[in-house]
Order: sequence, then C-alpha cells, then structure tokens
Amino acid sequence: MFQRVPLFVVLMGIGAASMFVPAAHALALGDHLTMRVFFYGFILFSLLTFVVGLATLDYAPKNVARSHLIALVAAFTCLPLMFAVPVSEAVERTTFMNAWFEMVSCLTTTGATVYDNVGRLSPSMHLWRGLVGWMGGLLVWITAVSIFAPMNLGGFEVRATGAAGKGATTSSFSQVGNVMDPSQRLMRYTMRLAPLYAGFTFVLWLGLVIAGEVPYIALIHAMSVLSTSGISPNGGLFYAHSGFWGEALIFVFFVLAVSRLSFSSGLLGEKDKGLRSDPEFKLAVILVVIVTSFLFLRHFVAVLDGQVATSITQMAHAVWGALFTVASFLTTTGFESRYWLSAGDWSGLHTPGLFLVGLALIGGGVATTAGGVKLLRIYALYRHSERELQRLVHPSSVGGGGREARRIRRKGAYISWIFFMLFAMSIAAVMLALSLTGVQFETTLVLAISALSTTGPLAEIAAETPISFSGLADGAKLVLAAAMVLGRLETLAIVALFNPEIWRN
Repeated sequence: MFQRVPLFVVLMGIGAASMFVPAAHALALGDHLTMRVFFYGFILFSLLTFVVGLATLDYAPKNVARSHLIALVAAFTCLPLMFAVPVSEAVERTTFMNAWFEMVSCLTTTGATVYDNVGRLSPSMHLWRGLVGWMGGLLVWITAVSIFAPMNLGGFEVRATGAAGKGATTSSFSQVGNVMDPSQRLMRYTMRLAPLYAGFTFVLWLGLVIAGEVPYIALIHAMSVLSTSGISPNGGLFYAHSGFWGEALIFVFFVLAVSRLSFSSGLLGEKDKGLRSDPEFKLAVILVVIVTSFLFLRHFVAVLDGQVATSITQMAHAVWGALFTVASFLTTTGFESRYWLSAGDWSGLHTPGLFLVGLALIGGGVATTAGGVKLLRIYALYRHSERELQRLVHPSSVGGGGREARRIRRKGAYISWIFFMLFAMSIAAVMLALSLTGVQFETTLVLAISALSTTGPLAEIAAETPISFSGLADGAKLVLAAAMVLGRLETLAIVALFNPEIWRN
C-alpha cells in the first residue's frame, strides 16, 4: 500500500498519526486544551492525507529517485506547515511564523527555538518538539542509505566511482541496492533501521531513568541525542537529575552520530569493517582529544606557574565538561555539560565557544543524523594534503594504500573540496541575507553556521553573549529556515536536482 502512493503522502500520514501521541499525553495530564488541539489536528490531517492519497494512488513517476529527492525537499519545507498548526493554536501569544520556524528547526534536527522560556510551553508541547526532531532524525537515517547512497550524495560521493547525483552506485553499496527498485529499497531499509532507531532510543531512555532522570525528560533527551537535535524540556543537561552518569551514558551514544558503521553494518557492503578501521571514527576521536587537551593544558600552564589555585576535583570537572561538550557539538547535538563552565574557567579563554563553532562546522559522520561538512570529507582532504606534501619531498613517488585510498585522495578529495567551497559560499550568502534583514554582522556568522550545520544551541553558547532567535525579524527567520533545510539536505543534493541527467527519461 505504501509503495502505491508518493513518498510525501506517506510522510504526511506519519506526521498526522504522530499528533495522537501528544494528544494522549495531554489527556493524561489533564491539559484538555492541548489535547483537543492535537486531536483535532490528528483528525484533520489524517483526512487530508487520505484524500491526497486517493488522488495520487498508483502514481508512477518517470524517475523514482528524482521523485524521492523532490519529496524530501517538500518534506522539510511543507510538513512543518502542518506540524505548526497545533503549536500556533495551543501556545499563547505566538504567531504562525514562529510556530513554523520552530517546526522547521525540529524536523531538520537543528534544535533552535524561538521560545526562550521553557516554562511557556506545556509538557505535551515539549514532547511534540522532541517527537518531531526524533522523526526527522529517523527520516535522515533511512533516506541516507536508501536514496542518497545510490545517487552518490550525502557524503557517499567521496568513495563513489561515478559523479555525484548521476545515480551511479557507490563502490561499497550492496548488490541488493544495485538492482532493487528505489521504492522497494526505501521500504526495505525502513523495516531494518526503524526498529534499531527505536531500540537505541529505548535503551538510552531506560539508562537515563535508572541514572535518576524524570522519565518524561529522559524520553525527550533520548530522542534528542539519537536525532542530534539538542531539544530539551528543562533548559539542557545542567538541570538534569541524572548528573554525571546521565552525561556519560549520552556520551556513549554519540558514536551513532560519528560513524554509520555503529548501526548500519551489513547495509552498505561494509561487513568486514569495524569502528577501529573507520576513518571517521578515528578522526572524531583525534579531534575530541586535541580540542579537549588544548582547553585543559592552556590553564594547566597557569597552574604550574602558581597563578591559579585548583584542586583535583576541579581538574576532573574541567576535563569532563570539555570532553562531553566538544563531542556533543562535533556530532551537532549541542548539549552542554553541566561542567562546561568549569572547563571555560579552566581554559582561561573568554569565548571557548568559538572552538565549538569549528567543530559543528566539521560535523559528524556520513549517513548519520549529524550535520556539518562531515568527517569523511575532512578525511579525504587530509589524505590529499598528506599525499601532496609527500610529493613535494619525493616528486616521483607512487602513493599506496590500494584502490579505495587512491580514489579518496583523488576524486574523493576533489568532490570534497567542491562541497566545502559550496558550504563556504552558503555561509557567505546566509550572512549577507541576514545582514539585509537588520542582524548585526558579528552575529550573522554564528547564526549562519548554526543553521547550516543544524546545530541550533550554537547561538546560545558560541557567541560572547547568547543570541535569541525570538528577537529576530520574520525575514531573518525565513532566511534561517531556508538555511536549515539546505544544511539538512546538503548543497549537493539541491544541485543534483538541476542535473540534466536526473530529468531525462
């Protein structure tokens, strides 16, 4: 049945059905206004989905891959309009623009919010925010391996044998993916990845509850970590009851946003590869260790000179606060450790958050829920630079490492550099557009990277003074919403839609 209607209609139906969850939660809490709003939304949009589904039943697009790509663009831009209706009706003194911006931020797993006061939203509304972000993360998981991988997009082009967007399969893509219809592949990977995604969320939720967290807050935090949205109903982990052990458990689950091999083993023909041999995982570990060490050692020198008094407990808090927060922003989750202020005091830097801007810019792994440039592209550029330095010393040398290593150093680095330049141009364009709406130029850099890397909490922690999204003009919110969608889908996917080959029969 699901294969007989367009992908966008299926997503509409899932979104409409999900409104029943906050409706039931509000009913249990006795919040009848919120319950009615979400329940009526569930009925209204379920009927609308049914009508649109009947109108598009057995629709056969000429190019299914192109149809799916267009459906993703429509999903991240049009579905938030549907999700925003109950928000605008249930939240007092808000506008539909703010509600739509909030839902775009949640669905793209950005986590930027215009409701600075968490007490302004009801618990069921916070649950809705977390649920939308969680569904957005699941959508990214599934479409990465079922749509982007066969089209050499989303980072898979680094190891691909063909050009990005032409529909050639990657060298590591499974034989099943080569011959299966795109709709069948989408259904197959949904059945395999959705239970994993839900299972990981349940395990993290259970662990946080055992660590002492309130079940409701633990659920939203678990969904936020899996989707890397950074959504929290209580202002973040600083106010969490789970304390250090809750942060330690969340830190373990960051690996899902660093390497796809942590959950997709066997899906992409990478059965023999583990985390130890994954360049993305190794690069992430190196980056986290280097940045954490710098933040720690800078202040440690002052301690040795006798300029600052400290204790072992303060040292431990500073190390853990830096380690957790650095890993959180590298995965574009954006959760701040309760000990991050200690890490900032320990480092002696006035704005240590600028380190987090660079980490969010790099981002997490390919085919994960993380945003940013992606670690695999950074790795390809590093290998190419390493090879060029070798050629400066030995011009006649021949690079080794096998066929795949040579492909990454050459074509992989080339396409990675193109993407990096497109990403940089996108930052410049968003900064210029924000400046035209009246935003101060110093603020536009943080906001642009925050939106394009889908790391909303950057605005609060990275700048010298926290930036409030609620104070932005509607024009600036439109620009940032477009940047969030662009950052979630990536520039190459948008460019691929303009590829003439994808429009040919």
